[in-house]
Amino acid sequence: MEEIPVILNPAARSEKARKAWAQIERLPGCRIQPTAGVGDARALAQRAVAEGYRTLVAAGGDGTVNDVVNGIAGSGATLGVLPVGTMNVFAAELGIPSQLERAWDVIRAGHTRSVDLGQANEQYFVQLAGVGLDAQIVEATSWEAKKSLGPLSYLISAAHVASRKPPLLRVETSEGQYEGAFVLVGNGRYYGGPVTFFNEARLDDGKLDVLIFKNLGYLDLARYLGSVLMRRHTRLPDVEYFQTTEARVHSVDGVPVEVDGEVTGNLPVTFRIAESKLSVLVPG
Repeated sequence: MEEIPVILNPAARSEKARKAWAQIERLPGCRIQPTAGVGDARALAQRAVAEGYRTLVAAGGDGTVNDVVNGIAGSGATLGVLPVGTMNVFAAELGIPSQLERAWDVIRAGHTRSVDLGQANEQYFVQLAGVGLDAQIVEATSWEAKKSLGPLSYLISAAHVASRKPPLLRVETSEGQYEGAFVLVGNGRYYGGPVTFFNEARLDDGKLDVLIFKNLGYLDLARYLGSVLMRRHTRLPDVEYFQTTEARVHSVDGVPVEVDGEVTGNLPVTFRIAESKLSVLVPG
């Protein structure tokens, strides 16, 4: 079997990432291609496809996976995932083991699945996108804070963001028009970890799942979170949940948008199901 390019985000600049690199170097048949900066993973993926590789592996978190996917979308190349980063929601959605050796066994076994790709304007995404609260939290959380505080850093940022006046977001779809303070768009079920936010979502159903939360006070956020954990949030009167193939979100405010955990810009944004499908290596 020929070597498989493994696009590795050494990111993470952490002890965990260094240990992961050492583990990946020992995997049989892998050729590490480390990124050196923003946009590198996409460029490396495009180059590997141009060189004729039909299988590429993203080693990192959801942001690295997103970059590689945007490099190979529409090419017919197959994606493998080695979960290395702090957030690996897409890997969890696909049932890919968190242990690198076992995840590599999945890649070498060659079982594929075809999944949908979402688009936020021209940016592809595999798992989820968000407008408002979560994008503001990502924007407000520095790498240094994530390194020293871990998941707590996001909670601290969330407390700061929730203290602000929430934006008024308008969502337009063929099914109707809606308003809210915070919008999530899912391709899969999970958000923020193996937590089911999008109850009806399937990666291959040709639809996006949309959640609109209408209030954002501290008590509202606590109520929403408790309901999510009990999978009852879609029954709340101030939550809208529906499926669509396209949704446009806009606001008079400059509200950030995140895609697979990375801020990509500000509103307006149109979310849609892409024409391209993605072939992914999954457990058999």
